[in-house]
Amino acid sequence: MRKSGILMPVASLPSPYGIGCFSKEAYEFVDCLKESDQSYWQILPLGPTGYGDSPYQSFSTFAGNPYFIDPEDLIERGYITKEQCDAYDFGDNEMYVNYEKIYNSRFRLLREAFDNSNITEDEEFCAFVRENEWWLADYALYMAIKVNAGNVCWAEWDEDIRLRKSEAMAAYREKYADEIVFYQFQQYLFRVQWRKLKEYANRQGIQIIGDIPIYVAFDSSDAWANPELFQFDENCMPTAVAGCPPDAFSATGQLWGNPLYRWDYHKKTGFEWWMKRIAACYELYDVVRIDHFRGFDEYYSIPYGSETAQTGHWEKGPGLELFRTMQDKLGEKSIIAEDLGFMTPSVVELVQNCGYPGMKVLQFAFDSREDSDYLPHNYPVNSVVYTGTHDNETTFGWYKGLPETDRGFCDLYLNLPRLHDEEAIAAEEVSDEAAVDATRGMIRAALGSVAKLAIIPMQDYLELDNRARINHPSTLGGINWQWRIQRGAFSRKVQEKIAMYTRLYARGRS
Repeated sequence: MRKSGILMPVASLPSPYGIGCFSKEAYEFVDCLKESDQSYWQILPLGPTGYGDSPYQSFSTFAGNPYFIDPEDLIERGYITKEQCDAYDFGDNEMYVNYEKIYNSRFRLLREAFDNSNITEDEEFCAFVRENEWWLADYALYMAIKVNAGNVCWAEWDEDIRLRKSEAMAAYREKYADEIVFYQFQQYLFRVQWRKLKEYANRQGIQIIGDIPIYVAFDSSDAWANPELFQFDENCMPTAVAGCPPDAFSATGQLWGNPLYRWDYHKKTGFEWWMKRIAACYELYDVVRIDHFRGFDEYYSIPYGSETAQTGHWEKGPGLELFRTMQDKLGEKSIIAEDLGFMTPSVVELVQNCGYPGMKVLQFAFDSREDSDYLPHNYPVNSVVYTGTHDNETTFGWYKGLPETDRGFCDLYLNLPRLHDEEAIAAEEVSDEAAVDATRGMIRAALGSVAKLAIIPMQDYLELDNRARINHPSTLGGINWQWRIQRGAFSRKVQEKIAMYTRLYARGRS
């Protein structure tokens, strides 16, 4: 059946606490999705973030972000008072997250709540710790050591604990016993609150699309606790790292720096770690979008220490065997394959053999020099169409920056009003009105396509410019990951507009 949804990061929700979280505003957003006749809410990875605040560079692939814990729930539990909560400075800019203030306040608030909780006497907490010990024990110890070491990467720790020698592990567990429970406490609250929100969304007929990055961060408990999974030397340092080769967008390529997998080892274990990772995702989400899907066919390997990605080369990934193993062990799962960029025949074959829908991004379609697989008339039914993603400009901003020839092609394809306005065509600058028309045209083109699922970023429905952009790939700083929706912006009028578009193109829930 034809369906649609909205892309909206949890961090971008409004809340009184400086960043979107699992608060009443998240439940209100679900209600707005229902009133808009949507079937899906797509979010970004929920893991704890580090330097740069990117959800794609997390301290753990299994843990949740403590920033998303709702302080009002802590008040209801009696762990803190409202006055104590209000005494913290979470930042006062409702449009952008101030991560420095969030970092300096949120953990202090959580620590105060933890000290008042007597959580070790809570049977549900104790059961959670036992059930998740296989990843939680290492994560909690990793975070306790990391914070007490001044937040440096584990590669800079003393050798005995960096290499996880048994005597050091025991000594550090004893030394940081209290802090370990504190990090377990955070993960318990995260999981309880998220499960409650997800169950609410599911009852309203909304499914959650989550996001799993193909790689883990080097500075993560995953890499520290499981060095055998990665291409590390005897000192647990990478021998090669991930990235992308030079292309038309970057003359030196992209040097991501994530450790690469030792796929031969994973295969020998029956992909045990990957099966645990994917199973954990389906405890959090209903559908999983796998980022950088082509890396499972071939991955780009860059020698560790290289200054650019120019010295890299392609190596063979696990291919179809990983996904056949997943099907055998976990059953049929709903997956979206992020197959953007240059697609070799072998990657196309892998996606087709898996049967997963690939992605189509409309902003990639309008190159006046050539036909494109991203133009709606070329879509297969088994695909998911986006106007843009978290890595793209808002459609409003994208249209304003298009070269004239590409913009003319876009106008013609979408039959935009500007096509018939000679004065507008001659103008050097594109008006806001034209950008709004283009945004609406792009939304209608996505929803009207044959793709079985259409996902529209919330910013496009709100017709926002690039101040609402989520991320500029391969950059740090700026306003990456900071945008927040204004309170009341998802109004009844907006809901009615979205519902009208949805029903017009037969993507409603009934």
